[in-house]
Amino acid sequence: MVTTFNKEAGDTVQVTVPVNPPIINISNLNVFSKKEHILKNINIGIPKNKITVLLGPSGCGKTTLLKCLNRLTDLHSDLRLEGSIEIDGDDILHTKKDITQIRQKMGLLLQRPYPLPMSIYDNIAYGLKIKGITNKKIVGEKVEKHLKEVALWDEVKDRLKSSAQSLSIGQQQRLCLARGLAVEPEIILADEPTSALDPISSRVIEEEFLQLKDHYTLILVTHILRQAKRIADYVIFMYYGEIVEHGNAAEIFDNPQTTILKEYLRLGH
Repeated sequence: MVTTFNKEAGDTVQVTVPVNPPIINISNLNVFSKKEHILKNINIGIPKNKITVLLGPSGCGKTTLLKCLNRLTDLHSDLRLEGSIEIDGDDILHTKKDITQIRQKMGLLLQRPYPLPMSIYDNIAYGLKIKGITNKKIVGEKVEKHLKEVALWDEVKDRLKSSAQSLSIGQQQRLCLARGLAVEPEIILADEPTSALDPISSRVIEEEFLQLKDHYTLILVTHILRQAKRIADYVIFMYYGEIVEHGNAAEIFDNPQTTILKEYLRLGH
């Protein structure tokens, strides 16, 4: 068992350790921006081949925690990190590896899709070139494979040379997911990836996530409680930069232990 203490609510919480072994171990992680303490003593394991949802109100530190996992925090000179984040046994905050190697382990989906200003085909081929794959036959096979992985192949197979900008926003988000898969990541990071999509496109993305967890570990930031309940295997509930509760989704949603989480679930944020 793991014990978590929530100072705000004055509650002590016991949660079960994930069944799957952790692919990411975060220890004593603190993030500061000048004098502001953004993330406070984060200690958590992210289970492998599961969908882990970072849940909580806006401004609670979910996106900052996600950015730490592929060191996008490096782009913000005002941020200072302490602690460790081990992925496959390597502490990425103190590693000697090139940052590109770290990021290639992780596909990234943002709130809005950003397809490259090129054809549908070339968006996927670009990811393959990053991996050093240039053989046209192999590239063609992999483009088809990754578009099928995100259920986009049948919709675009007759217009692969068309601009990616011609796709609907929901299709663009799936294309960006396919492009991320082309670099053969272990982990998919998604920062509110359906917030700009219509309900039908959102549900398609959710269904793809449920399929992809057989082969990838997914970490999803959301403040949409209904979405978390639909797809989460494991939940990390955050509030003001701290982890308040974490555990298997059924335990978190059916039997919340802290006052603040009970209130959050009651209000249905």
